[in-house]
Amino acid sequence: MTTLNQQYEEKVRPCIDLIDSLRSLGVEKDLALPAIAVIGDQSSGKSSVLEALSGVALPRGSGIVTRCPLELKMKRKNGGEGWYGKISYKDHEENIENPSDVEKKIREAQDEMAGIGVGISADLISLEIASPDVPDLTLIDLPGITRVAVKGQPEDIEHQIKRLIKKFITKQETISLVVVPCTMDIATTEALRMAQEVDPDGERTLGILTKPDLVDKGTEQTVIDIVHNEVIHLKKGYMIVRCRGQQEITNEVSLAEAIEREKAFFNDHAHFHTLYNEGQATVPKLAEKLTIELVEHIERSLPRLEEQIEEKLAQTQAELERYGTGPPTDPAERLIFLIDKVSAFTQDAIGLATGEELKCGDKLNVFSTLRREFGKWSIHLDLSGNNFNTRIEKKVEDYEDRYRGRELPGFINYKTFEIMVKEQIKQLEEPAVKRLKDIGDAVRKVFLQLAHSSFIGFPNLTKTAKVLSLKLTFFEFDRHCQYFCLSKCAILNNNLKIEYSRPKSKP
Repeated sequence: MTTLNQQYEEKVRPCIDLIDSLRSLGVEKDLALPAIAVIGDQSSGKSSVLEALSGVALPRGSGIVTRCPLELKMKRKNGGEGWYGKISYKDHEENIENPSDVEKKIREAQDEMAGIGVGISADLISLEIASPDVPDLTLIDLPGITRVAVKGQPEDIEHQIKRLIKKFITKQETISLVVVPCTMDIATTEALRMAQEVDPDGERTLGILTKPDLVDKGTEQTVIDIVHNEVIHLKKGYMIVRCRGQQEITNEVSLAEAIEREKAFFNDHAHFHTLYNEGQATVPKLAEKLTIELVEHIERSLPRLEEQIEEKLAQTQAELERYGTGPPTDPAERLIFLIDKVSAFTQDAIGLATGEELKCGDKLNVFSTLRREFGKWSIHLDLSGNNFNTRIEKKVEDYEDRYRGRELPGFINYKTFEIMVKEQIKQLEEPAVKRLKDIGDAVRKVFLQLAHSSFIGFPNLTKTAKVLSLKLTFFEFDRHCQYFCLSKCAILNNNLKIEYSRPKSKP
């Protein structure tokens, strides 16, 4: 660790601090930042690895113990300086005076974010630790993958956790740190399978094997082959660590003592000592590798990140220009400013109705919209009229064949004709009302779009315009349309008696 600190002191901390500061500013909501996400199946030893790296106890136990993404920011301090901790979530920020309080504070934060119980949340908890005994490193711990919902959990808890994990590891800027116990068949590990889905070439996936002390005799060579990248190939390779077991936790073995025991375990092991000699075993070696990987990943990502920030800055500046300078501070000038704003909006609204093209905002034209709607209505009327003509001609033929009395040839009985016309008008009533409502909705939509573009930065004016648009109801038009249909049905004069000539008429 000391050698690492001497080699990378000048560039490690600035790189990691840069990304941490961007994440704390909320930049990650708009841009993907370089990160290392820790994933693993439930009870894979993930929490033990993070405890060994950070030097503090984290929530552990049966079931889901990591219920929110935990950003673990570790900062190496100079020797002799004291331990420092801080936890942040939502609008809450709190200093932690004692390392023994970390687990309790994380549980309290998870209860606040995900509710008391066993549910999960996608909201981030940030834990910052500064100490001479930790590496310069930032990790994001994600909930362990579970397959069966326990009491109090939703039935789709497995899918919820997988969606949350994919949200992080799908990003090209994220290195996936996959924790796999040596006692499990690596080919069936769900966490590794998920990492391979989003990173099939293994370019940004690093495997961590845990619990080597529980390996069955005779299977040690399989573990060695995995670490040597001979089973499932990952370009970043594998590391192997031995963390505190449950019995050691019960016996209150300290994390510092656990590191010493781990070193002795690998150094004295008949099979795994080769991995130790090759620098692929123990938590300190893992910390070195992770720090190097993260810094190199940040350096590779910085050019693209800079481009994205510049693009986002240009978009934001353009949006700010749309807001203008804002209202003046003087009350009299503010009144004039308000009148000018409303007047400009009114003129634009008039321009919309007459088909003028606006100089600002989106190109809106209510006249062209309505023209299209009326064009559809005209087509409907033509089709309806043609159908009516065909029907009434057939009716004339039938009438003359069966009922014609004193009427002149080619004329239908008035009462029959009146009934047919009323039926035709009745059939037009419903589509006419619907078309009217569609027109009303179109006018209202354009009105709101105009209000939004005209009153950018003035939410109260936009709200007032919205209220006014709701008053532009078309129930009066609906009523008038129905009245018109009734009046046409009630008054049928001789002008509506249409003579249909026929090539031949019966005497």
